[in-house]
Amino acid sequence: MEVIKIYDSAYAREVFRSMDEEALRSLADALEIDKNYDAADIPDANGADYEDFLWEELLAAGIEDVRLDSSMRSFFVVSERSDDKAKDVYVSADWPSAETFAKRLLNRPV
Repeated sequence: MEVIKIYDSAYAREVFRSMDEEALRSLADALEIDKNYDAADIPDANGADYEDFLWEELLAAGIEDVRLDSSMRSFFVVSERSDDKAKDVYVSADWPSAETFAKRLLNRPV
């Protein structure tokens, strides 16, 4: 398991598109979607608009420091290694949520 910091939004989007439902739920929790929006303002998690909504929230959260550069974004990617192959399984805008997700994967039953 590895967590790396990246600055490439296109790469982050690629990882985001490959995330499973558990990873998307973890990301929504990390972004505090339920705390920041009324339930009526959040698209249905099974609907077509939800992925775009979550991606836009991730992009906004990834902004480093608008005073320095409003277009600089950073993300944390969790990569899982097995049989000498790495698979990116999670992307977040913060280290703690990426680390938590990685630890959860390490502790899951085999």
